[in-house]
Amino acid sequence: MFAFSSQCFCTLTPNITATHLRYVWKIPTNSNIYLNKLHFQPISVAVSNADPEIKNLETPDAEEPRFRWVKINSDSLTEEQKHAISQLPPKMTNRCKALLKQIICLSDEKGSLSRLLPAWVKSVKPRRADWLAILKELSRLEHPLYFEVAECVLLEESFEANVRDYTKIIHGYAKQNRLLDAENILLAMKRRGFLCDQVTLTALVHMYSKARNFKLAEETFEEMKLLGQPLDRRSYGSMIMAYVRAEMFDKGENLLKEMEAQDIYAKREVYKALLRAYSMTGDSEGAQRIFDTIQLAGITPDVKVCALLINVYAAAGRSCEACIVFENLRKAGLEPNDKCVALVLTAFEKENKLSKALDFLIDLERGGITLGKEASEVLAGWFRNLGVVEEVELVLREYASRN
Repeated sequence: MFAFSSQCFCTLTPNITATHLRYVWKIPTNSNIYLNKLHFQPISVAVSNADPEIKNLETPDAEEPRFRWVKINSDSLTEEQKHAISQLPPKMTNRCKALLKQIICLSDEKGSLSRLLPAWVKSVKPRRADWLAILKELSRLEHPLYFEVAECVLLEESFEANVRDYTKIIHGYAKQNRLLDAENILLAMKRRGFLCDQVTLTALVHMYSKARNFKLAEETFEEMKLLGQPLDRRSYGSMIMAYVRAEMFDKGENLLKEMEAQDIYAKREVYKALLRAYSMTGDSEGAQRIFDTIQLAGITPDVKVCALLINVYAAAGRSCEACIVFENLRKAGLEPNDKCVALVLTAFEKENKLSKALDFLIDLERGGITLGKEASEVLAGWFRNLGVVEEVELVLREYASRN
């Protein structure tokens, strides 16, 4: 027994159940006066006299409004929303479809992601596969809330986020040139104890390269080397593209040689980018080297690749080399496009070899190749400059009849 005074006391009364013996505090109902003396207030009085803000927190009305999970009414949807919902995979689980429909139709009046996602998690207890299916579909739909959902999902315990999940978001931001958002995700990843691997660093090199921030691209590439793992062709390719954008073609070519020494070969677009760079700057020797390297890598040049080599010879007025590339293109079984024909004519024009150009045109006619718009414009412009448009028409007829 514990006595507060001679007139107020509490007792411990045994309360026996089938398996437990408990002691329950019993306070006399008329004990308020004694509690006041000990500076206690009855609960009802304490709440009524409390600060209004505190009182609001104690009442259900002050709780954060819960997300209202309502059935989607098709009559209230926009055509865009109806189309997006109709594109959802038929084999997708109902739980995932339900969330996607809510996201597609989400508005300020209906709620926010910060309340929608926890409500869904509490309701269906999702697994990682569910989250992946939802993110894949939002990405396919190019939904504006994709990145916001993805960032929220990273924090969900049921998602079991790993480095690759962060890398995918970084890469997505990089494709949209949202460097700050990508770097924020990188920082969040590091804060949560994940280390950058080769794939993540490759995505960063690609991002900095596209943003023409060569210094950061090179620093990231050097950091990748320090990992001590063999670099793959994606890692090399991303840095070569950075060198191309920085107009450091020789360094890009050196990396190609470094790759070849390890029997690693870049993708077609990397070779093509370096070839185009040499072609556009008029470096015929560099262009020829890359063209030869493409073939050594086991890649068959297509018409566009051949056109880049023809272009550099045409710009230099080297019609003989331009014709050799053109003939090799045809021998390889490729159909020359109008761009290739126009470039060869441009090479003839620069050297003022009209007779050679006419022979070239007759040969094309024999092969069933007709002049397109671009080639015709080159030819017409050349003849106009010579002032012999009508005379050339007569010569062409004579050539045609003679051959």
